[in-house]
Amino acid sequence: MKLFVGIDVSSQDMKACVMNLDGETLSSQTVENNLTGASYLRNQIVDIAQKNLIQEIQIGMEATSVYSWHPSMFFHEDESLKKFKTKVFTINPKLIKKFKESYTDLDKTDHIDAWIIADRLRFGRLRLSAVMQEQYIALQRLTRMRYHLVHNLTREKQYFLQHLFYKCSSFTAEVESSVFGNAMMELLLEKYSLDEISSMDIQELAHYLQEKGKNRFTDAECIAKSIQKAARSSYRLSKCVEDSIDLLLATSIESIRSITKQIKELDKAIRKLLDGIPNTLQSIPGIGPVYCAGILAEIGQIERFDNQASLAKYAGLTWSKHQSGKFQAEETNMIRSGNHYLRYYLVEAANSVQRLEPEFRAYYLKKYHEVPKHQHKRALVLTARKLVRLVDALLRNDQIYTPRRKVDK
Repeated sequence: MKLFVGIDVSSQDMKACVMNLDGETLSSQTVENNLTGASYLRNQIVDIAQKNLIQEIQIGMEATSVYSWHPSMFFHEDESLKKFKTKVFTINPKLIKKFKESYTDLDKTDHIDAWIIADRLRFGRLRLSAVMQEQYIALQRLTRMRYHLVHNLTREKQYFLQHLFYKCSSFTAEVESSVFGNAMMELLLEKYSLDEISSMDIQELAHYLQEKGKNRFTDAECIAKSIQKAARSSYRLSKCVEDSIDLLLATSIESIRSITKQIKELDKAIRKLLDGIPNTLQSIPGIGPVYCAGILAEIGQIERFDNQASLAKYAGLTWSKHQSGKFQAEETNMIRSGNHYLRYYLVEAANSVQRLEPEFRAYYLKKYHEVPKHQHKRALVLTARKLVRLVDALLRNDQIYTPRRKVDK
C-alpha cells in the first residue's frame, strides 16, 4: 500500500492533502512553514501510515523557489519517514498546471492545489526524486550565486560601455586595448576631460598606463597615442553633462570591481567544496572547476536520471517533435522548460571544450556550416547536447575521459 502526500508550499504555511491509492482523501490540513509545522505534519503522516499499514510514502510539492527547500529536506532526512521508504519529489509547477487542466470543475485554491499534487503522485511516472545529497546542495548555492553575479557583471559592463560612449564616443573604435583593464579604468576614474587627455604628454600618459597596467602593455606609447586620437575625434559634452557621466563611470567601475572580487571569492569556495566530491568531469579538456561544479551541482547523483536522454530533457536540451501520419516536420523548436542553470553551464562548457577537443571541434564546425543563420548559437547548443552524452557516461561509469583514437587509413 502506498500513501501520497501533496503539499502546497508558501512562505507562511503549507497546505497538505494525504491521499490513498484509491484517490480517497484521508486528511487535509494547514500547518506553518517552519520546523514546528513540518514536525506536526510529519507526525500526522506517520500516524496515518501506521493505521493504514502503509509500506511506501510519496511526498510531493511544487518547486517554489526557496520555500519548498526546507520542507523537502526535512521530510527527506526524517528517520521516522525513512521506515516507510519515503520518496520526496519537488515537481515543476508547469507539470502540475498541465495536469490540473484535465479537471474542468475545480476552483483555484491552495487546498485544491495540494489535492492535485497528491493525485499527480498517485498517477505515477515521476521518475526523478529531486532531493539531492547535501554536498551537491551546498555546491548548488555557490554556483547559482556565481551565475547571478556573472549576469550582473555583464549587465554592469553594458551600462559602463554606454556611459563611456557619452564620455568618449570614439574610444572603442580607436583604442586596441580592453577598456575593462585596470589602467583604462584608473584613467577614467581620474575624471580628465577630453581636452586634458588630448593635451597630455605622450611619454607621461604612456608611463601612467604602464604603471597602472603593471607593465603588461607591450607598447604603452602606441596605446597612449590611440587614446589621444580617440579623445580628439570624440564629441564634446557640456560641463554639466560631463560631470554626471564621470560620476556614472566611476560608479560602474566600482561595481565591476566589486562583483569581480566576489566572483573570485566564490571560485575559491567552489574549488574547495568540489575537492570533496569525486568526479571525472575535469578530465575533459576545457572543463575546469567552475564548469564542472556548475554541472555537478544541478545534476546531483547521476542515479536520479534513467539515461542521458532524461538528463538532456532535464537540462532543456531537447527538441519537440512534430509528426502526423507520414508528415515529419524538418524544423522543430527546443523545449522551453528545463533547468536553465544546468543548460547554461553545459553550453558554456561545450564552448570551451570545442576549442580544445578535436572531436567536439569537428562536430561544432559541421553543425556551424549546416545553416546560414544563427550558426554559432545553433552549433553550440547541439555541441552541448553531445556533451550531455559524455557527461552522463563518465559520471555513471566513473570513467576518465579518453579521446577516440584516430585510425590511419
